[in-house]
Amino acid sequence: MEASSPKPPKPYKKSFVTTLMEAATLRSPSFKEDTYFLSHLKSSEKKALQELRDKLSAASEDATECSMWGVPLLTGGEKADVILLKFLRARDFRVADSINMLEKCLCWRKEFAADNVCEEELGFKELEGVVAYMHGYDREGHPVCYNAYGVFRDKEMYERTFGDEEKLKKFLRWRVQVLERGIHLLQFKPGGVNSIIQVTDLKDMPKKELRVASNHILSLFQDNYPEMVARKIFINVPWYFSMLYSMFSPFLTQRTKSKFVISKEGNVAETLYKFVRPEEIPVQYGGLGRGSDLQSGQPKQASEFTVKGGEKVNIQIEGIEGGATITWDIVVGGWELEYSAEFVPNAQGSYAIAVEKARKISSGEEAIHNSYTSKQAGKMILSVDNTSSTRKKVAAYRYFVRKSPVV
Repeated sequence: MEASSPKPPKPYKKSFVTTLMEAATLRSPSFKEDTYFLSHLKSSEKKALQELRDKLSAASEDATECSMWGVPLLTGGEKADVILLKFLRARDFRVADSINMLEKCLCWRKEFAADNVCEEELGFKELEGVVAYMHGYDREGHPVCYNAYGVFRDKEMYERTFGDEEKLKKFLRWRVQVLERGIHLLQFKPGGVNSIIQVTDLKDMPKKELRVASNHILSLFQDNYPEMVARKIFINVPWYFSMLYSMFSPFLTQRTKSKFVISKEGNVAETLYKFVRPEEIPVQYGGLGRGSDLQSGQPKQASEFTVKGGEKVNIQIEGIEGGATITWDIVVGGWELEYSAEFVPNAQGSYAIAVEKARKISSGEEAIHNSYTSKQAGKMILSVDNTSSTRKKVAAYRYFVRKSPVV
């Protein structure tokens, strides 16, 4: 490639929309996730953990029912400690508040039948892979959950999903199902992957209509899934959210602020590439990830590059034999530049073959996926021309070469 005690007050609960408004202008230090190594705890935190274990043991008549995500909290060793530490962290290591939260969570999980929800067929096929879904991992191995509610601007879709109380309850169960599936990917071990990444797309989100559903979701997650999110990435954030920031920021803790990452419209790929590899990012957000990639195992790693403003980059894929088929994916975050592909035979005097003629790729287009079978040996040249722009853009490509069968 050419280029390269008195009892503290109950924690304040904000609405989903309020939280997003606060996020819009935050520029806080990056969140540092707990390691969950006991040796890294302060002496007061170790003491709180032991007290929580003791209180839980004293309050639990049936130890077999005292478990979460397949981990017995009284006998689960370091995995149990990871979960208990999440509840302690959520309540600033106040043991009384932590045991209260934990007991309520255990009760809710039993009533909700949360342990069985992953296997249920809830009938939301049209929402799968669109509204809320797990897709790939970030660069540190955290499972990534994507959320996008823009489809509910369609009144018919909204009525089908939230038209009455029963429909809302069913939707909430489905949303918990998505999160539970993500949590089952966690390791629950010191130094391991113990939380997920949430990416929330605010494009076309109907705030008013979704207020009831979003508040229910936020309440369920705050009460029953403490410290399960390592980072919250908001993409396509509208400009007007920042106007209300000063009204609500006093109610947000510094720890919560530090988890937020904000990306305005037009900067989605640039933001996500910092945390997630391009082959793991869905194509609609400037990545190369398609559902079929995940179904066939670990996706082939992509090569990343940048296209500077005023620059043209040529990617040369050499060593293609005659009769071989080359398949490639290429994407540029935000596009708005020219792209072309040509095959150049090795034979002297041969003409280059225009596989894809130069054309302008708009910002809304997804990754290009194409293939070409060569009749003779040569090289493929993929070109991205950013000479008409001054803005640097992130980009990625990958390719596969399948040799012709030996006859």
